Amino acid sequence: MARFGVVCAVLGLLALGGWLYARDWAPSREEFPTQGVSVSSADGTIEWGTLAAQGADFAYIRAASGGHFRDPAFEANWAAARAAGMRYGAVLEFSLCAKASDQATGFMTMVPRDNAALPPVIRLAFEPGCRARLGQDAVLSELNTLINLIESHAGTSVVLNVSDDFDAQYGIASGINRTLWLDRNFFPPDSEKRKWVMWTASDMRHIDGIEGPVRWDAMAR
Repeated sequence: MARFGVVCAVLGLLALGGWLYARDWAPSREEFPTQGVSVSSADGTIEWGTLAAQGADFAYIRAASGGHFRDPAFEANWAAARAAGMRYGAVLEFSLCAKASDQATGFMTMVPRDNAALPPVIRLAFEPGCRARLGQDAVLSELNTLINLIESHAGTSVVLNVSDDFDAQYGIASGINRTLWLDRNFFPPDSEKRKWVMWTASDMRHIDGIEGPVRWDAMAR
């Protein structure tokens, strides 16, 4: 019984050590010199000066989600990131439950034309609240419409931040010729399979300036 207690204690300490390591981990700056965060109103009040001092070079900020949700913190976050000297860009979370034209309108209403901004990002992932599963041709058609509208507004090409399961179902990487941003905690995605320029390296990092875990991102060289 005593031995079982010791084993449990050791396993508990190992788990705690692993969690502490994971919450502080970031990719090597030698391999990935430019790193930053993805934020939204869900992150609460952000201390942007502190965030920049902690090594966040850029911030991608949610502007809208689907056809109707506009992030209430977007305008303040956009201005604060710029004032902190960080590079900044806007994110639209794509929804299978809304028309491309409505989603583009929501994004364009929120995001000003800004030549200093990073390329706009369309986040492609299955939403918990949307059960629609369109065919591949329909999804690619809607996405092409959305991309054309946003690129006309922004004056630059979009980046597609696509989750593995969304890409597996709809073939985004092979079906649409745009720059990719991929997700993979702790391990860089295989660039031989899919070329990418951005990587969500951790969705559990804790950093001064933001309450709770944050999505920590890295740019390829």
